[in-house]
Amino acid sequence: MAVEVKIPSVGESVSEAVLVQWLQNDGDVVNKDTPLFVIETDKITLEITADAGGRLKIKVPEGETVSIGTVVAMIDEKEHAPVESVDDQTVTAEEEEPSPAQDPPGEEPIPPKSPSQETPVMKPLADLAPSVRRLVKEKRVDPADVTGSGPGGRITKADVMLHLESLPRQDAPASPLPGSGKDPAAVPVQANAKSGESVTREPMTPIRRRISQHLLAAKQNTAMLTTFNEIDMSRAMDLRKAYKESFQKKHGVSLGYMSFFTKACITALKEFPLVNAFIDGEDIVYHHYYHIGVAIGSGKGLVVPVIRNADRLGFAGIEQAIVDFVGKIETNRLNLGDLEGGTFTISNGGVYGSLLSTPILNAPQSGILGMHKIEKRPVVVDDAIVIRPMMYVALSYDHRIVDGREAVGFLKRIKTCVENPEQMFLEV
Repeated sequence: MAVEVKIPSVGESVSEAVLVQWLQNDGDVVNKDTPLFVIETDKITLEITADAGGRLKIKVPEGETVSIGTVVAMIDEKEHAPVESVDDQTVTAEEEEPSPAQDPPGEEPIPPKSPSQETPVMKPLADLAPSVRRLVKEKRVDPADVTGSGPGGRITKADVMLHLESLPRQDAPASPLPGSGKDPAAVPVQANAKSGESVTREPMTPIRRRISQHLLAAKQNTAMLTTFNEIDMSRAMDLRKAYKESFQKKHGVSLGYMSFFTKACITALKEFPLVNAFIDGEDIVYHHYYHIGVAIGSGKGLVVPVIRNADRLGFAGIEQAIVDFVGKIETNRLNLGDLEGGTFTISNGGVYGSLLSTPILNAPQSGILGMHKIEKRPVVVDDAIVIRPMMYVALSYDHRIVDGREAVGFLKRIKTCVENPEQMFLEV
């Protein structure tokens, strides 16, 4: 019996998707739940797995734009995959070493390695996420050599890349252009006949097109204004340093600054409800809940998954939600439901080294907070010049609904909460 492999529905507003990459080859025998291909819509990138086991027959090549529901492959269930998946196999030193007959003529055969020199046996890969599993196998990395930073020590793609960067550099073939997923030789290059200068042209990905349209619409359709302040991070840093280890042991997740700012924003939103509202025609719609969007950078572009009812979560719940979103992004499992319904957004450009910026509104929301890097600066405290770890923060807001008084008061409330975290715990 042949099973159809279709482009799944990922939301009412999405009618088509780009088949970005096949993860299996035509004619491969696959198991149920084996990752088959990756699709990209104007909102998310998603990895699609097999609904049944059997031999794969690909009908639509990579790079094609197809409608939702299109059959892109067939799986013949008559030919089942072997019981042991290739992901569970181990790679030993004997499989890596060429036989003496394969030695090039005229060269001395390489003496066999002593037991102490044997390449260690790689651990099974079944516990890794599919995308991490592929990267480990492609780069021939032993997971035992990689330190995991995910929940419970789970290894992420970032962990593998950091491990590879720590290894001695080797000459490698030219890498694809960032974000293109294409071989450089396959990308058309145009040359200027007069100067000999060349350029590369490639179409925007659906996500990048959507991001550009969304940001342009926000600039054109709102009266956006930005106000700034600075925060002394001393107390927050002291608390984080004092309790980071015990927090990690108890909750299985690291204590970061995002939870401090999320809780501070919720406190401020309760005092300044217009920042948590939006304009709909000639009406103002107030939200009586707090769905906080957290901007996260990915290889495809910036995505803003939403922590729902963040006011009901503690610091650990907020940090865990962010870790879960990062894991979904890395494995292409972020759902449209994860991106919708936000009432306010936080963007942390400080992780990239940004000192100051003016974030653009995530329409139809009326406010977005921009965090920046922490930098030691001389400041005046009690008429004395001291060195303190300071962070610039920026609040962009829709001036049609939020006046300057509310915007400045909102940002000052965040400053007070982060500089005095005890106030958030005591709710004063």
